[in-house]
Amino acid sequence: MTDTSRPELLWRPTPDVVEQSLIAQFRRFLRDTRGLDLPTHDALWSWSVAEIEQFWAAIWDFFDVGTRTPEADVLVGGPMPNYRWFPGTTVNFAQYLLSRGEPADRAILTIDERGSAEWMDRAELRRQTGALAAHLRSAGVRRGDVVAGYLPNTAHAVVALTATATLGAIWASVGQDYASGAAISRLSQLSPVALITADGYRFNGRTQNRLTAIDDILTATPTIRHTVVIDRIGEATAGTNRHLWDDAVAGDSTVEPVAVDFSDPLWVLFSSGTTGVPKGLVHSHGGVLLEMLTMLGLQMDIGPSDRFFWYTSPSWMMWNVLASALATGASIVCYEGAPAHPGPSAMWRLVADHEVTFFGTSPGYLQSCAAAGVEPRSLDMSALRGMGATGSPLSADVHRWAREHIGDIPLNSSSGGTDVAGAFLLGAPDVPVWAGELSARALGVRVESWDERGFPVEPGEVGELVVTAPMPSMPVMFWNDPDRSRYRDAYFAEYPGVWRHGDWLTLTERGSAVLHGRSDATLNRNGVRMGSGDIYAVVEAVPGIAESAVVGLELPDDDYWMPMFVVLDDGHVLDDVLRDRIVAAIRTHLSPRHVPDDILEVTGLPHTRTGKKLEVPIKKILLGHPPATVASRDALDDPNLLDQFVGLRRGVQ
Repeated sequence: MTDTSRPELLWRPTPDVVEQSLIAQFRRFLRDTRGLDLPTHDALWSWSVAEIEQFWAAIWDFFDVGTRTPEADVLVGGPMPNYRWFPGTTVNFAQYLLSRGEPADRAILTIDERGSAEWMDRAELRRQTGALAAHLRSAGVRRGDVVAGYLPNTAHAVVALTATATLGAIWASVGQDYASGAAISRLSQLSPVALITADGYRFNGRTQNRLTAIDDILTATPTIRHTVVIDRIGEATAGTNRHLWDDAVAGDSTVEPVAVDFSDPLWVLFSSGTTGVPKGLVHSHGGVLLEMLTMLGLQMDIGPSDRFFWYTSPSWMMWNVLASALATGASIVCYEGAPAHPGPSAMWRLVADHEVTFFGTSPGYLQSCAAAGVEPRSLDMSALRGMGATGSPLSADVHRWAREHIGDIPLNSSSGGTDVAGAFLLGAPDVPVWAGELSARALGVRVESWDERGFPVEPGEVGELVVTAPMPSMPVMFWNDPDRSRYRDAYFAEYPGVWRHGDWLTLTERGSAVLHGRSDATLNRNGVRMGSGDIYAVVEAVPGIAESAVVGLELPDDDYWMPMFVVLDDGHVLDDVLRDRIVAAIRTHLSPRHVPDDILEVTGLPHTRTGKKLEVPIKKILLGHPPATVASRDALDDPNLLDQFVGLRRGVQ
């Protein structure tokens, strides 16, 4: 059993915070229109998953998504994934997003490393969307076509998304930090008909020219017959079937948004690619819209008075969340550049200078700020009222650092991701925040923790994270998967009709949750299982340890080898004293059975671009697989770090 009985309380909402929140308004709406009395978050969540169809119909009505016959079906079919949401109902994601706010309201702030800051108001967002949609339509882009983006994180990317969606076409993007090969492996499989890109971007004090990469993409993707290029670094030129952005968005042309079926494709997001060619996950107009309104509006309490900033890239689904925040009426901040340029306080200065009210980042960035001695509270953070962190589990130590050095605001860890374009677990304005925990299960998401036989485990026990009822934002399909076999194999093979996400999860008696790492990287010594995340929380609290990774390998003759790899802080050495401290920490705080067989120093650990450690690829290399076969190298932050694990087992025997 995992000890979750005595966590540290970091933040508790005041009655005023709860009363003024959008989730409280939703409760009053349910009382007035449905006669429901759901006074607590637990009561609301329990109703939302017990009455799935009623809940999502109420979300539709509360946010005034569009016209819908009240008697019409909300959900038909089953079991998962054989279902359809809101059949016969039409919607358009872009139309809803663009309808929020007054013309003069600020919409998008684009900032770069040089300090340039440019606002786009709602009127200009609508004008540019209409003009670009008309331009793409004149180039032959139609409903169901794919428009690809190879872009930096600027307002242009948001306009490209909304213009594409207006036409009923399908959006897919990657950031320009991806080399051409990485972009091609993702975008070319979609056979896009148009490409929207930029001549380059700026990162870490350097200008990055991307004209050669654009030519590579066009050569490798012959289906692209029309290209629009944004002039970001002064190198963009027009040519045959290549148009400049400023020309494409000139004028006041308008396009009536195409009313598409609720389940029509809106965008394609790509899996991380750590197990092969990145999979294209297709999400729907209606499913995404309902998920974003629920996640951003009810759970994050984002609304028209907010300025929402999440450090991200068009390669990551959090960019899609950032763009979608416009649907709440909020303004958003798009930052083009490195998070720590010219110094580790760069993001905090941006938050302070531009009066950001909600800031999202990664646990890795927060950890790096703690290590660098950054003091966000030394800046004027008075506008900031909430934060989010995702990409990897947030440790209790980093969570506590944030409370001490940022201020008395909630920092909510969330988990979900590309698969569902949303969240399974996150925070809410009416629940406390506990150190190292995710505060609540997402409304309308029936998250459970199961054992290997398919039975729920008791609170406090570790099990598989499963979702036992459909979510509107689950993929409608994988790209190039006509019989849906890859989709079923990815999520429904272990427990038919139930979504298995691949994470170890503990649900607490308080309604919060703890993640313990990937279940496909489970440590199972002598029949005792443990998630790697539990070990990291203990080991990375040992002075001198910057980061760690541990894997368990089943070897011939029933042998089991469990090595740990550590990255050291500057000025420390991996001697017997430090090894003994690591062993003592694991023995004392976890389990003597999970003391590693070997503790080995490495120069760094490979991660996905969103900061997740790659235990499974490391494990495969140690079992003899070549590094080139265990992961798509362009999906990693530093693929060369995989090479140091080659032959390592021979070296320790």
